[in-house]
Amino acid sequence: MIDLILKNYQDKINMRLDMFLAQTDKNYKDVVEASRYSLLAGGKRIRPILLLEFYKLCGGNDECAYNFACAIEMIHTYSLIHDDLPCMDNDDMRRGKPSNHIKFGESMALLAGDSLLTESFGVAARTVGIDQGLVVKALGILSANAGINGMIGGQVIDTLYDAPITEELLNEICLLKTGALIKIACSCGAVLAGANDEDIKKAELYAEKIGLAFQIVDDILDNTANEQKLGKPVGSDNRNEKTTMVGLLGLEECRKRARELTDEAICILDSFSADSTTLKELTKYLLVRDY
Repeated sequence: MIDLILKNYQDKINMRLDMFLAQTDKNYKDVVEASRYSLLAGGKRIRPILLLEFYKLCGGNDECAYNFACAIEMIHTYSLIHDDLPCMDNDDMRRGKPSNHIKFGESMALLAGDSLLTESFGVAARTVGIDQGLVVKALGILSANAGINGMIGGQVIDTLYDAPITEELLNEICLLKTGALIKIACSCGAVLAGANDEDIKKAELYAEKIGLAFQIVDDILDNTANEQKLGKPVGSDNRNEKTTMVGLLGLEECRKRARELTDEAICILDSFSADSTTLKELTKYLLVRDY
């Protein structure tokens, strides 16, 4: 059931992403091609799906929230393009294809990432069918968590601190670098639906739990996954001498913590008055995913 639900969401999201970043024959077409290359390369689209599901959970009609959902995916894709650059993680493969800088060169990859980040705010701002005060509030959440105090902050800490690092610092990196975009998804979904403060806080707490679990599972997969299915080289963190949860705690403890965090996230969903069945299934899927 969850596979069919995800596929339906993914098809709708991909269709809109293709529309929001249409091909062009203008003189700057190369950066559009580079941006589309990574944006439309596949992916699970988990973050936009989380936004759409929290929007529905809090009483919204999900068709109105697709602009924001696509904006999050554009930000996520920009972060992946920049993460893969030689000055960052220096990865040559992403989603089973050559990384953007391998395909288009470093300068164009840098500009493609910049383009996606900038365009994302325009896409989100063009949301219709939702109270504009709520749209502005959600844009503030988007900016805060994608910027210095969110994802960028996590990337900075990850870049500046050499291994080995403490578990406390690693948790901070995970909550910012990975968790911030998940927080955007859950919080913005609730805000755009006009949720009360209590439900917004519950959405944020869910995001914190699932964000940590998501990163732990990513670390597990980097050590155990099938490279072809994962779509990128496994063991890259070890080669780059980066401290990971698996390196600190071991595989079994990481699996245990991911299960505990998942269970806690599901308990938070139980506290909502509306039906959260699909979100629960998605939460369980994120624990057992193999790519």
